[in-house]
Amino acid sequence: MSLNLRQIEVFRAIMITGSISGAARLLSVSQPAISRLLAYTEDRLKLKLFERVKGRVQPTPEARRLFAEVDQVHQGVLRVNEIAEELRRRGTGSVRIVASPSIGQAIIPTAVARFRASYPDVRIEIEILTLTELVAKVGANRVDLGLSVLPVDEPTVFSSQIAEGRLMVICPKGHELAALKAVKVADLAPFPLIGYGSQTPYGIHVERALRSSRAPVRINTQVRFTPQACALVQAGAGIAIVDEFVLSGRTWPDIVARPLVPKTTMRVHLLSSRLEPMSHIARAFVHHLRQLFGSPPPATSQGEDFDVAHLT
Repeated sequence: MSLNLRQIEVFRAIMITGSISGAARLLSVSQPAISRLLAYTEDRLKLKLFERVKGRVQPTPEARRLFAEVDQVHQGVLRVNEIAEELRRRGTGSVRIVASPSIGQAIIPTAVARFRASYPDVRIEIEILTLTELVAKVGANRVDLGLSVLPVDEPTVFSSQIAEGRLMVICPKGHELAALKAVKVADLAPFPLIGYGSQTPYGIHVERALRSSRAPVRINTQVRFTPQACALVQAGAGIAIVDEFVLSGRTWPDIVARPLVPKTTMRVHLLSSRLEPMSHIARAFVHHLRQLFGSPPPATSQGEDFDVAHLT
């Protein structure tokens, strides 16, 4: 027997609420109706989906395995309804974007503001995700495009470089490092550093840059994302290494940024699914994004100052 959409809906409601009564409230139907449909579904599937324990239902291992697939079907149905709504509104459309935290901090908001001037009625969804989550959504064609400061090697994802920057050392105004034009890894040795998880893609990238010197570097605070590192530095809680994209705009007025030498480049990668072409409205957003970046920022050599707001 194959499950129909109503059975899938009821099964999912029981799983997420943990009870027959909760599912009934969620779906606005009676408890007996939920119980009857569940019993019918279990009978036809020849599977025990729930154990009845003290008036509640406990999902069996088979139910948990089934739920992983059912939830994907549910998300697909939601997407169908969203598309139908977009078509009803005469194709104004939507753009679903996932991005690395650095790109999502100021660059995506600026691009959205510029895009809105030409497309005021387009619905825009933005999620800031880890690299793994980002690639999964783009590869499954659940979003229109993704933006990452780290390279992606995934067969289902098309990747192209749209901008280049570099790693920067950031410190509070008045800090000893602020007097330098550029910062060597050895210059960091006297100061505790705000770092990233050593097993994260971003942390690995930063660690690779730090290996250019034998000088010991001490990390006494660990964060997951670069905006967190910037917030800590602005509060006077330490110094950090971040990509220059997170420094765009005027979010961090009390931060001084200096290029890290030797130079370590960072690139913004535009990601899209290989499963189907990008929509017209998504391509229009990419056009505004490319205009925002312009040509890749010029390399900042040692001895040159770096303007935190140069990407605005």
